[in-house]
Amino acid sequence: MRSNIHLTIGFLFLLHLSFGQNLEGVKHIERAKTGLKTAEEDTNKVFLYVDLCMAYQWYNEDSLRWYSDLGLKLAHKLNFPRGEIRLLVSQSISLNFKGDASKALQILFDALRKAEAFDLRQEQEICLMNIGAGYFFLNDLTKSQEYLRRAKVIEDSLSPATDDLYWKWYLYLWLGSNFSDLNQLDSASYFLSLAYEGVQSPEFIDKFNLVPTISMFYSELLGKKGENASALGLLKQSYANFNQFDDYIGLADASVFLARFYEKTDRPDSLLFYADIGLHAAQKSNYKVGIINAGKLLEKYYLNRDLNQAYRYLKLTSEVTDSLYGAAQIKELQRERTLLNEQMERQKQIEEETLKGNRRRQILFLIGLLTLLLITTILYRNGKKEKQAKQIIEKTLSDLKATQSQLIQSEKMASLGELTAGIAHEIQNPLNFVNNFSEVNTELLEELLGERTKEKGERDETVESELLQDIRENELKINLHGKRADAIVKSMLQHSRTSKGEKELTDINALCNEYLRLAFFGFKARNNGFEAKLKTEFDPELPPMNIVPQDIGRVLQNILNNAFSAVGAVKNPEVLVSTKLLDGRIEITITDNGPGIPDAIKDKIFQPFFTTKPTGQGTGLGLSLSYDIVKAHGGSIGVESHEGKGSIFTIHLPVS
Repeated sequence: MRSNIHLTIGFLFLLHLSFGQNLEGVKHIERAKTGLKTAEEDTNKVFLYVDLCMAYQWYNEDSLRWYSDLGLKLAHKLNFPRGEIRLLVSQSISLNFKGDASKALQILFDALRKAEAFDLRQEQEICLMNIGAGYFFLNDLTKSQEYLRRAKVIEDSLSPATDDLYWKWYLYLWLGSNFSDLNQLDSASYFLSLAYEGVQSPEFIDKFNLVPTISMFYSELLGKKGENASALGLLKQSYANFNQFDDYIGLADASVFLARFYEKTDRPDSLLFYADIGLHAAQKSNYKVGIINAGKLLEKYYLNRDLNQAYRYLKLTSEVTDSLYGAAQIKELQRERTLLNEQMERQKQIEEETLKGNRRRQILFLIGLLTLLLITTILYRNGKKEKQAKQIIEKTLSDLKATQSQLIQSEKMASLGELTAGIAHEIQNPLNFVNNFSEVNTELLEELLGERTKEKGERDETVESELLQDIRENELKINLHGKRADAIVKSMLQHSRTSKGEKELTDINALCNEYLRLAFFGFKARNNGFEAKLKTEFDPELPPMNIVPQDIGRVLQNILNNAFSAVGAVKNPEVLVSTKLLDGRIEITITDNGPGIPDAIKDKIFQPFFTTKPTGQGTGLGLSLSYDIVKAHGGSIGVESHEGKGSIFTIHLPVS
């Protein structure tokens, strides 16, 4: 069921965060069309095309294509990249509606590069949040959150004069739903509450009516928190709004939300009523994801009541699912797998060449060292140029230390790459499960169809029920092992690849504060009852840093997660984050009052795969990855700890 929830959320965001097929939307379309008739060939006319595309992007593909083509031609003629980017975003949303997520992401990445090239901050935010939406739709929550956080950093940097509230609440809605799907309810509540309150203002409603859509997602969060009465009230308000204005896509989604609510509260008659309405609304608007979601609810309802009806809805949802995610998608996944294998083979070759290069450098290093020692000895023996000899020795020692550090790091990364390649072999196990259970399901479906072709008196409904149950259980196993393989690949790539993020000027204090809150709420959501006192001591005179913010954010989150884990067992737990400017470097310290790190393992904590957590609760790669990220930024990271007195992690980054 988890993947179905993703489908609903993904499409609902993409469909309803626009003007909406209601009275305000119709008036806006007419005003924009009237404006086009008298508009001059300037940027204002481009934005009229943008408005029309936003209005049509979710229910009239032909009109969207027509106005976006005209708008793009004019924007290109005027050399107006802001307009081009907005129009490309609308095209990507329409492609997501059709189920072509890969093409949508390609368009968004092209638009993002253009926005970065022209330093258009608002457009960068829009592209990043829609990329995050695309990955959320593809059930890749890690990548989704990465791009949404990048969008949030830009959003926080915008001045009130340039900040577009429409995109701000859009972003908060995405962030809240992402956290909700991760079951991090405190973080989800923070963002969804702000979005829900923000769209209630009359001046905002006059231009955009996002209240019904946000109400649905806010209601889902309230349901997870056990506030069923409030959740149902908001859902019915959204349902009534979409029904009033014949918004069939909104009506389909609201009906599915209501049906799932009644399924959870064990009211099957109401479930059937709303699932049936949702299916008809989705069919009327050719809303394929709505057909799938409503059809699956009806199939589940009839499974133990009427097998003929259950089979009817199973067939319906299978056909629609195949049209969206059928053979073409499987072929694309196979292509990606082939590319991954080729990439791993190339990585292995690079690692072998790196090892050979390291050996050559070691030999040259030793030769150089012997030569320098010989020269130094001669200088001392002759009693001449003693000062020069001392300088040469000091420089030699400095070069030795730097070269040794580089060699150790190269060997460390080569070893990590080899180890990661070995982990990839683990992927084969879940893939074998997926293939085997798929073959078994094919045989079971053939057996079921054979049973159904028998005369009514000869059919055995018990056998049919058992076959359907076996098929469902196999599908769950396929889903489980598919996610297992996906998790292995993501974990492997995350800890073996080199970051491709681009550096940008970043407010370190704001970054530290953001990741302190996110890490705390995330840890609190995973550990019921956890509380800790958060303290900050930020240097207000810090200059902006040229860093990759998502990478340094990952470092902060890894260390903060360890800090919260450490203070979980002490009274009055406390975590302090401070910043300071010291001699051309920015110092970030993270202090906890936990039990401290034993001296016996202090030197091992930055080694790959070393962890003190129980099996299954940690990979041992967090601090190792943090060490590599800080080194790549030209900085350093260290720890000071005494048993019983807590720990202090210190990060130094050069100001450049």
